[in-house]
Amino acid sequence: MGHPVSQKDFHWVYTEQPHTHRRKEILAKYPEIKSLMKPDYNLIWIIIMMVLTQLVSFYFVKDLDWKWVIFGACVFGNCINHSMILAIHELCHNFPFGHHKSRWSCWFGMFANLPIGLPFAIAFKRFHMDHHQYLGVDGMDIGIPSDFEGWFFCTPFRKFIWVIFQHIIWIFRSQLMTRKPVSYLEIINIMFQISFDIIVYYMLGIKSLVYMLVSFLLCLGLSPLSANFVADHHMFIKVQDTYSYYGPLNLLTFNVGYHNEHHDFPNIPGKNLPLVRKIAAEYYDNLPHYNSWLKVLYDFVMDDTLSPYSRMKRPPKGHESLD
Repeated sequence: MGHPVSQKDFHWVYTEQPHTHRRKEILAKYPEIKSLMKPDYNLIWIIIMMVLTQLVSFYFVKDLDWKWVIFGACVFGNCINHSMILAIHELCHNFPFGHHKSRWSCWFGMFANLPIGLPFAIAFKRFHMDHHQYLGVDGMDIGIPSDFEGWFFCTPFRKFIWVIFQHIIWIFRSQLMTRKPVSYLEIINIMFQISFDIIVYYMLGIKSLVYMLVSFLLCLGLSPLSANFVADHHMFIKVQDTYSYYGPLNLLTFNVGYHNEHHDFPNIPGKNLPLVRKIAAEYYDNLPHYNSWLKVLYDFVMDDTLSPYSRMKRPPKGHESLD
């Protein structure tokens, strides 16, 4: 264990994203990978079934004791909601319908958003596209933590709190750092979601509403699945800023663990990312990666050389020199 990291431990690089360089090399060597860049229509039916499953669970918890409502949110609701959030991630890339029908993905994203309780599908898409285009650029990639986060969340206990509430912090960070104007689709998303929440409350009662909201609070915080938000880009090794996870939880997360592959080829659906690794194995097998998200969370919290500051930052294009 070394000394706690500070702002100076942010690593600046002045070259293009490694994903851009690796994508060019892989496509030149394996042009057949282009055949994987096609819509995954099965996502439509998977998302519909996930939404219906969560709606059925709302009905079953409405008359349960409170302890079983919370228990159900902990062991079931949070898992399916996390999967739904990553299904919305797939929708952000227009994988179910194709890029020529991006507006369909927006409307379907609002539908997928319903059992989560809080409206975020449209806003997430806007910010997530910036994350891909401006990976590591302060003020443009909202995955980069604020100065306060890096300064304050530096002890094991505080980092544990940061992990639990990282999705709430993400919301505040997105508003404070970028200040993008609210689009009309975001307003529709908000009104659609509020109307649905009211209907759940009046038709099924407060327990179903609490179950839905607790499932959301848990699904991106105190859950092994939420480790992907830490594992994806925090520098557990100082020379690498994106990591893949090849464990079994990819089955619940649309292969989001194949994160190097995803950033190399953001127009390939999660279903096909294992094929990318298989075809271009020499580019991925030797990269440091994870097989346990639980270990990622443990290492992040307990290693005092790691904190929200453990991210690689890049200057905006055209501002490569720092005076």
